[in-house]
Amino acid sequence: MLTFALPKGALLVDSIRLLQSVGLDFSAFLDSSNRQLQISDPTQTAKALLVRAQDVPVYVEYGQAQVGIVGYDVLQEKKPNVANLIDLKFGKCRLSVAVKESSPYRRTVELPPHGRVASKFVHCAREHFHNLNMPVEIVPLYGSVELGPITGMSEAIVDLVSTGRTLRENGLIEIEVLFESTAYLIAHPLSYRLNVGGLDELIGKLRNQLFTPA
Repeated sequence: MLTFALPKGALLVDSIRLLQSVGLDFSAFLDSSNRQLQISDPTQTAKALLVRAQDVPVYVEYGQAQVGIVGYDVLQEKKPNVANLIDLKFGKCRLSVAVKESSPYRRTVELPPHGRVASKFVHCAREHFHNLNMPVEIVPLYGSVELGPITGMSEAIVDLVSTGRTLRENGLIEIEVLFESTAYLIAHPLSYRLNVGGLDELIGKLRNQLFTPA
């Protein structure tokens, strides 16, 4: 029996809809009265764990789930030992550098040396500025990152942007995109190689759903 790690939050509805298209129903996770974190498909051929998006690759890497759905942003931040199988094409967003609209900076390279950049994507931010040979202090924040520049604690932030509405409402603007992100299907490497639970068949069905013209 395959076990899926499914992400709480923005990707959950589309993840469940995609799996329904190949005959797996985990829609009980969408029932607000349901508090279960592990459920089985009605056919009893698969089960799913509902976990924080950042934890999806952890469950897959350690083998508690053979398959998972997670954003490319999480994969870039955590660099887990998993097989990245399919770009699922939903959950589109981008990881960007943003500053106060009133700031004089309009390009990342204009930020002051040894300035502060707030982010929950600590590794991605550090790698980006290292590649630019820019010495900055990365300030880890895991709540409202936008408050960094607003309060003056940081000159900039590195954060996920979807519509840009949150930035605009807080007087911030994007000045650079690090990378685009969508949801990915990932698998435990050994499970993938051994075709555990008919994983190859599942991947084939998902590819057909995603890439066969209607």
